[in-house]
Amino acid sequence: MATYAYRCLDCGQFEVRLPIGTAEAVRECPVCRAPARRFFTVPNLTRLSPAASAALTREEQSREVPEVVTRVPPVRRWQPPQHPALSRLPRP
Repeated sequence: MATYAYRCLDCGQFEVRLPIGTAEAVRECPVCRAPARRFFTVPNLTRLSPAASAALTREEQSREVPEVVTRVPPVRRWQPPQHPALSRLPRP
């Protein structure tokens, strides 16, 4: 589904979600029933998750200045997170 934007001269703009390629150039305004013309807007790319946005930023930066690995990272042992209540228990 794609979001198409229309502008009514009397009521302002409104959006309609339709299957891609099925939007008409002129659509009836849902408020006043006057003809409203479709107009093009910038794609809404700001709805990306923070993780996806960070990945895209890293990918763009690596085009110009790629990160180079000079050594093998140290091995870290995985430890389960400690629950705050467990820290108050007596230890043997």
